[in-house]
Amino acid sequence: MIYLLAGNVQAQTASEAPAQSGSAAAKPVISMEEPLQGDFWTYEVRDEISGTVKAIRKSLVTEVTPTEISVRFTTQGKESEGGFNVFDRSWNLKGAAPWKYQPHDGSGIQLPLKADASWKFQGDDVNAGNGNIWKRSGRSQVVGQETITTKAGTFETFKIETTVSRRPTNDPTRKMEIKQQTWYAPSIDHWVKRTLVARGNGNLLANNSMELIEYGRKK
Repeated sequence: MIYLLAGNVQAQTASEAPAQSGSAAAKPVISMEEPLQGDFWTYEVRDEISGTVKAIRKSLVTEVTPTEISVRFTTQGKESEGGFNVFDRSWNLKGAAPWKYQPHDGSGIQLPLKADASWKFQGDDVNAGNGNIWKRSGRSQVVGQETITTKAGTFETFKIETTVSRRPTNDPTRKMEIKQQTWYAPSIDHWVKRTLVARGNGNLLANNSMELIEYGRKK
């Protein structure tokens, strides 16, 4: 699965049935155990511009090291066309071929998660295929806690709003603005819903969402 703030704006994607959410006072959350090989999350990917479901995508943890989490992603019906992503231990994307994010793309979390917590990030998006480099800067803020219901169940989540600006070093007149919302559930160590709106020089490029429909651990 391609994720949020990757150089490819196909990154964040989908949900057919709208999630039900409700804001409330801070609620206790239970964090999942450390990630393990075989953990998986399956998402329904939706193009909000056309209103159609684009794909069913599964992310499967293939390896966990003290500093990184490697994930293989596949699309239902197109399993032979999958890919491979590398994250740090806070779920910031570091590599999604041909892109490398130095030090990362800023799409992950920062502990401790609590209302009004915020953090900034910046770095370089390097395309190993053509050598292009995009400068990235952004900010994330935890805007509160919400209870979210998807096809996978009901989850206590932290809602995180992220804004990102990207400019290519070879043409600083170009600019991409990305706004993302993430509903991260500590109980499954992942997001249960994400939305992404990307604009290039003010023009709408993508409006995608993704919603969890299944998750689990290797037995």
